[in-house]
Amino acid sequence: MANSKQDSKFTGNPGGKGERGFAAMDPKRQREIAREGGRAAHQSGNAHEFTSEEARIAGRKGGQASTKQR
Repeated sequence: MANSKQDSKFTGNPGGKGERGFAAMDPKRQREIAREGGRAAHQSGNAHEFTSEEARIAGRKGGQASTKQR
């Protein structure tokens, strides 16, 4: 017979392990943490902000890559 302690953790993902850590958090709390990381990156000068030209080039590359897979 299965262990009820393990059954209560089962969420249907492979391996039968329940969500842990960041994945188990409320989505609102995840966004708050991500926002803090973004602010820290900008303050330290490590964040990259795309120019409109860089964004256009990146979008074109993504489109080309996805059509090659079809």
